[in-house]
Amino acid sequence: MYIEVAFKGNWPSVFYQLFIHLKLHNMLENSRLSVIFITRKLERETENLMLYARITVDGKRAEFSLNRELKASLWDNRSKRGRGSSKYVTSVNKYLDQVFTGLHEAHRQLLQEGEDITSAKIKARYLGTDEQGKTLLNLISYHNATMRTSLRPGTMKNYYSTERCIKKYLKDELKIEDIPLNKLNYGFITDFEQYVRKYKPSTRMGCANNGAMKHMERLKKMSRLGVRLEWLEKDPFANFKLRFEKTNRQFLTERELQLIEQTTFKKSSTEQIKDLFIFACYTGLSFVDVEGLKAEHLVKGIDGNNWLYTKRTKTDEPLRIPLLPKAMEIIEKYKSEARIVIGEGLLPQYSNQMINRTLKEIADTCDIHKKMTFHTARHTFATSVTLSNGVPIETVSKLLGHTKLSTTQVYARVLEKKVGEDMQNLIDIMESKNKKHNDFRVI
Repeated sequence: MYIEVAFKGNWPSVFYQLFIHLKLHNMLENSRLSVIFITRKLERETENLMLYARITVDGKRAEFSLNRELKASLWDNRSKRGRGSSKYVTSVNKYLDQVFTGLHEAHRQLLQEGEDITSAKIKARYLGTDEQGKTLLNLISYHNATMRTSLRPGTMKNYYSTERCIKKYLKDELKIEDIPLNKLNYGFITDFEQYVRKYKPSTRMGCANNGAMKHMERLKKMSRLGVRLEWLEKDPFANFKLRFEKTNRQFLTERELQLIEQTTFKKSSTEQIKDLFIFACYTGLSFVDVEGLKAEHLVKGIDGNNWLYTKRTKTDEPLRIPLLPKAMEIIEKYKSEARIVIGEGLLPQYSNQMINRTLKEIADTCDIHKKMTFHTARHTFATSVTLSNGVPIETVSKLLGHTKLSTTQVYARVLEKKVGEDMQNLIDIMESKNKKHNDFRVI
């Protein structure tokens, strides 16, 4: 082929310009793109056909499924489009046009970037699986792989739950396996939120508001990671606001705690789980922190009394807890048990699921009409055991291992009894002042 090109400048510059033009010409010649749509019969017995896109560049092909089916009688093999004007056929044809345009746009982008053009690269760019087009599942996989060593197993378990929810949304609602990150916009976020509110994992009912917001919060953290990695140009959550509802922390009153303490269970596992729960009520420790207690954590404090020196697993905050007599009684009760001595632990161990299941039975037996979980013990320590008995909120915050006082203040807000007592003290003081004032009146 003869090319007539006008060159300017000295001879070295002319040769360089000629080289660039020839290279560009060869790229265009070797990157001619052909896009057609083909069909294949489904394996199951049906008259439907599955639609595929076939990309051909320089004689080499790449194909991918469009996740669309069409009756064989409705496919025009000559025009490579659906036949007829029904609503579904019209929708399929519009989708084919979008795919056709998208593949040519991917081809244009690769040419502009100076890439060697292949059918595989065009397919990858269109599907968002190349280096310039990361997908949502790419981001999730990267996050989970890199955070596995820095986040606690319980936290990672929640991220895996969100990942399952996202995959189910993509498959059930969007009819796709994955989505390019550049299509992760505000519309996707709001649609996903509505899906999450209806989402029902096999083990539980649908998400309440705060459960849905937790899924959204985790996706938001991952999208921000995508921005920092420069996989996303902007954060799709920029205009989305997480809306958590305030909830009252469930705790036991002094009377309810006494009922449990005074009840003895014949079944040894139930009795031991009752003791673990009471121990947590008098120490404020969470399940994972009680589970991790070893003999080495029991020390003599500066005051000569028994203390627990440990760390809060969730935040790695150091914990220094003086042991109340009832907590120490439970340690003494189990210190000679063989399985505890061998494991160098302080208390019996059971799974969180078994403990919570047994606590429900204990609540029913004690006629306590509250949803009791092991974490109820931590709330009970903060309210009925400490704050209600005049322990300053700053001390309670330290005992709980909170990093912010505002976290502990949540417990103070629910103590109506404490509010009533404080106001009664104020009334007594005011009455005393009035009485004193009246005693000195001159008539």
